[in-house]
Amino acid sequence: MAKVYRSTVLGAPAERVWRDLRDFNGLANWHPSIVSSRIEKGHPADKVGCVRTYQLKDGAQVREKLLSLSDFDYTCTYAILDSPLALTDHVATLRLFPVTEGNRCFVEWTAEFECEPDRVAELADTVGERIFQIGFDALKKRYGQR
Repeated sequence: MAKVYRSTVLGAPAERVWRDLRDFNGLANWHPSIVSSRIEKGHPADKVGCVRTYQLKDGAQVREKLLSLSDFDYTCTYAILDSPLALTDHVATLRLFPVTEGNRCFVEWTAEFECEPDRVAELADTVGERIFQIGFDALKKRYGQR
């Protein structure tokens, strides 16, 4: 099983950042690789079990299922159902932690998935750098970094 971990600190309080990140259909509003997103079957974007389909800039589509969402813990966990990446059993968690000094927040994004053994490094780098880190860089521009 491959594991990916990325983290950063944003210059805004966790409750402010969470208002944007908790929207399971809002990825296209802040992640620069996503051009559009929709929740299937008209379900609410915060309903555990809902499925989002989003389109990447290169035209590829990804489908993900919301597994858990906690406003108390500032945590969202989801699974990839369909993706152009050669991986399976992908589960990721996005989590925020308040940093009281300076009214900031610590954000971590983790993922675990299965893939062919000779592709672990490549796919872990793709997930970590081309998905998580690009998202974090966009969030740093949006909220600042103190």
